[in-house]
Amino acid sequence: MLRKSPFNRKKILIGITGGIAAYKIPQLVRILKKEGAEVQVVLTESAKSFVTPQTLAVLSERPALSQFFKSDQGEWNNHVHLGLWADLIIIAPAGANTLAKLAHGICDNLLMSVILSARCPVYVAPAMDLDMWTHPSTQANIQTLMDRGVTLIDPEEGSLASGLEGKGRMAEPESIATILATHFAPANNYFLGKRVLVTAGGTQEPIDPVRYIGNHSSGKMGFAIAEQLLSLGAEVELVFGAVTATPTLGCNHHQTRSAKDMKIKCEQLFPHCDVLIMAAAVADYHPIEVATEKIKKSENTLTLTLEKNPDILKSLSESKKQHQRCIGFALETEQEEFHAQQKLQKKNLDCIVLNTLKNPKAGFAVDTNEVTLFCKDGQKFHIPTAQKDQVAATLLQLLGNWLTTPQPNPCAKPRC
Repeated sequence: MLRKSPFNRKKILIGITGGIAAYKIPQLVRILKKEGAEVQVVLTESAKSFVTPQTLAVLSERPALSQFFKSDQGEWNNHVHLGLWADLIIIAPAGANTLAKLAHGICDNLLMSVILSARCPVYVAPAMDLDMWTHPSTQANIQTLMDRGVTLIDPEEGSLASGLEGKGRMAEPESIATILATHFAPANNYFLGKRVLVTAGGTQEPIDPVRYIGNHSSGKMGFAIAEQLLSLGAEVELVFGAVTATPTLGCNHHQTRSAKDMKIKCEQLFPHCDVLIMAAAVADYHPIEVATEKIKKSENTLTLTLEKNPDILKSLSESKKQHQRCIGFALETEQEEFHAQQKLQKKNLDCIVLNTLKNPKAGFAVDTNEVTLFCKDGQKFHIPTAQKDQVAATLLQLLGNWLTTPQPNPCAKPRC
């Protein structure tokens, strides 16, 4: 399963101008490329003193451009085409000289020509010394650019190249990438920047070193949810048991085996997460005694005494803090809605997702699913049969919309 991200197939043009912070831009190129973006770098001549076109060309997999003409044969880098090609332009570092040129429309190099030809959003990440940043002319230029719709990525405070301390450091590449991700992420995106704990797959409860009690869960639904969360800009802690599908790339992976193992790992991670989505099919029981050697086939029958497993979802939900949200999954074969809504209440959940086995295109080990979402305020949403990645996308959209809607405060009633 391939990872999606807000940058997938987006065309980003990075303009680099002269300044010591230019040495950080190769890292930004690496991040954007890893996230699936197409990256074109355009440098000013002074930028070459701090970072080489060869390095940028290798990382971006495109020639790093700085001149209008490619050769003495008349080949040229078409600034108009470059400006129209980009979905977004980020100038980093943007020095005081470049900000002044942008504010006053001075077009004396390839980068300035590209920007004046562009129709896409433009971001600037300034970098300069403290006194240059606070100078009235720089601040006036910044205000002019913002009034025209240019987005400022505010510089940070810290040690400057001059040896002074103060504001003027370019934002770190990771911070720039996070800010740019918000541009491409869907509006009203509840999950952006959230840390989400997702469980997937089934658990295996050992009988002996060879055999176990388990179920048919493949992990496909949980992995699809993890993939969609990544595309929404969430950080995903993916805890999975026995699976046949390939775990989602880009998550923090935590493989477990039994319900006990999964409980221990989830209890470690949940206090540091904002949302729990428990899609794993956790076994309800485990054998009390586990043989240390393989049980030999002798009698016609074998009796196992089973003990109830701890309810991971209920335990975590009962410990949740005010900002945390818990979403569970249920699979029922009779009185489906009744039992799902009972679990919603008994386990102190915000929402529960009901799976069905009545639809042959839903349930275990298939690529499609059909689910119904129940929320604690009584709202119900049905998602018809679709590919599991589509079901996951719709489910997260519904959850995001519901979670961003203010919920009634039960203590708002008189004498509560």
